[in-house]
Amino acid sequence: MKKSLIALALGTLALGITEFVMMGILPDVATSMGVSIPEAGRLISAYAIGVCCGAPMLTVVHKYPPKSILLFLGALMLAGAMLSVMAQNYYMLLAARFISGLPHGAYFGVASIVAVRLADDGHKTGAVSIMIAGMTVANLLGVPLGTALSSSISWRCPFVLVALCSLLVIYYLWKWVPYVEPLPDNGFRRQFAFLRSSAPWLILGATMLGNGGIFCWYSYVTPQLIHEGGFTPNVISMLMIAAGFGMVAGNLTSGRVSDKYGPGHVARFTLMITVTSLLLTFALAQYGWVSAILMVVCTGCLFAVSSPLQFLILKHAPGGEMLGGASIQMAFNFGNAVGALLGGLPIEIGLGYSYPALFGTPLAIAGLICMIVFCRKYEHTK
Repeated sequence: MKKSLIALALGTLALGITEFVMMGILPDVATSMGVSIPEAGRLISAYAIGVCCGAPMLTVVHKYPPKSILLFLGALMLAGAMLSVMAQNYYMLLAARFISGLPHGAYFGVASIVAVRLADDGHKTGAVSIMIAGMTVANLLGVPLGTALSSSISWRCPFVLVALCSLLVIYYLWKWVPYVEPLPDNGFRRQFAFLRSSAPWLILGATMLGNGGIFCWYSYVTPQLIHEGGFTPNVISMLMIAAGFGMVAGNLTSGRVSDKYGPGHVARFTLMITVTSLLLTFALAQYGWVSAILMVVCTGCLFAVSSPLQFLILKHAPGGEMLGGASIQMAFNFGNAVGALLGGLPIEIGLGYSYPALFGTPLAIAGLICMIVFCRKYEHTK
């Protein structure tokens, strides 16, 4: 494996811990800040909104060498982590979460292009999946570790961990990522020309709606497992490891399979599994270990669609590849923000912690429809 891809994966590792650790520490943060669980869930949405606001900055900086952009984004990751550590109240943490989200979409956009350029022919989707793998490893190891540190010491500890990871990201990006020529400067308007086709809109729609459906449920997975599944809080960190394993397996498997069968078909099949899993999660939430197994399946689906859709948007964004690569993360996180907000509604009105999965199902179905239409129009069966 190329060292440059490992360096890129370290960046997604830091971003993965930052984004997903909030699901594991949500009750601790809510208690510490004196807010309700649904209010604390807005910290997830704040990060996602930061992603959506930060990604468009690539329209300004795209003319610079990708390595320089990545180093700047690594410094922004470090700043966001330190602000989270120092937050003194709910609103300061809300602002810190927004700032932490700013580099996310831009990093994926630039790192995807670098990964594709450095990959051998026939392994380009696989290279993107390696870059994304850092985020899945974050959920396998980083998020459970952060959850354990939060429950035993303080919810601030996970963000100290992110700060340390960010320092490593900056160092290894500088050391291992080679110089890559900047993309041609085709002007501001030319970067958006790819949006005239329906293909990117279908890809972005599948991303936003599919992931939004999962995040309706996953944003509140910790209280669901405790209150519906009957697990004790000290078991949650182990269950987060299982969820992370599903993400790693889903991401790496889809990267390999997509190079053989086509990324669109893999994404479509994965979204079918997502819809089924969410419905089963709602119906069987009270059966603890069944619910835990379904959690692994759902989190596997969450990342099984990531590398295929990330690759597809680059393919269908000629002249605006960097913006397209960032846009997929905007769609991903906008879906996360909407999902976290919608998932909190049934809890606020007293329906229980199994209902977020049901509320997420229509979103996932809509995402599946987008991908079915895309495959019929743009991707032929291999």
